[in-house]
Amino acid sequence: MTSLALGPSWLDPDYLLQTFGLVGLLIIIFAESGLLIGFFLPGDSLLFTTGLLVTTGKLDTPLWLVCLLVVFAAVLGDQVGYLFGKKVGPSLFSRPDSKLFKQENVEKAHEFFEKYGPKSLVLARFVPIVRTFTPIIAGVSGMNYRSFVTFNVIGGSLWGAGVTLLGAALGNVQFVHQHIELILVAIVLISVVPIAIEFLRARSKAKENPQTAPEGPGQAPPRGGGRHAKR
Repeated sequence: MTSLALGPSWLDPDYLLQTFGLVGLLIIIFAESGLLIGFFLPGDSLLFTTGLLVTTGKLDTPLWLVCLLVVFAAVLGDQVGYLFGKKVGPSLFSRPDSKLFKQENVEKAHEFFEKYGPKSLVLARFVPIVRTFTPIIAGVSGMNYRSFVTFNVIGGSLWGAGVTLLGAALGNVQFVHQHIELILVAIVLISVVPIAIEFLRARSKAKENPQTAPEGPGQAPPRGGGRHAKR
């Protein structure tokens, strides 16, 4: 199987899996699910490729075990992100930009969380970058812990096991083997569609209301004081 490196070679899913195996996969899924430094990792294409490699026998681990471990890593990553957000609180919104941290990513995740509420933990799983910051924002907003755990498990299962099973199911299709590079490109493009739509909507609103200033980082809901705060 050949694949197209969508960026640096060390971000190519096939390269990552062949080099670091299942352990590397779990570390990457954990990092992308709740650590600030994991937002750039190729989670979707990595899971899809994993399922495909299991089906073709190039990854010698039972599919059910791979799915179980992936879901565990995803749920655990979000858990760490929530606890980090709850501890850091509003100071996260005043953190200066750096090479690995952009304030706009936090603000996008905050808007996403405020718009969709607890179910954002499920929806955000399928949106790159946003899925990394949403559990952190949930912690910052003081979301009820039981609700967080429930939606965290649902989202982690649908995304982690779902995308892996999709790759496994399509692994038996000859077209996929012959055009794996196109499949990976399609996954990345589909993943960024929601971000592009939100970006265009934001630009449209800004043009319609040029005098309406967006809520600044300092106006973010304080720890435990957001709309979804624990009562």
